[in-house]
Amino acid sequence: MGQYSVYRNESRHTNEIYPLLVEVQAELLNDLKTRAVIPLAKSDELTDFPLMYLTPSVTFAGETYVLMTPLLAGVALSELRSQLGSIADQERVIMTALSLLLQGF
Repeated sequence: MGQYSVYRNESRHTNEIYPLLVEVQAELLNDLKTRAVIPLAKSDELTDFPLMYLTPSVTFAGETYVLMTPLLAGVALSELRSQLGSIADQERVIMTALSLLLQGF
């Protein structure tokens, strides 16, 4: 587990549209029982979502997803059971999206 880890979305209500979650919480806060995550949407599902810096495309396991930064959420650590890998190599686009969401630039 750690920042930029990718998990399977276990929620029956949202996993069809958002099959994956990426952890964005700093590892310094690993003692918390929650994690900040951003859903990843299948890119072919969202062709007209605006603001590419806010919702950039990321690649995981050979597939392209949209980072749904406005849907940033806290989830219980116990809900993140299926870690599939990491997108740490795409840190810059993730942090740019978070900066735009939180600071406006």
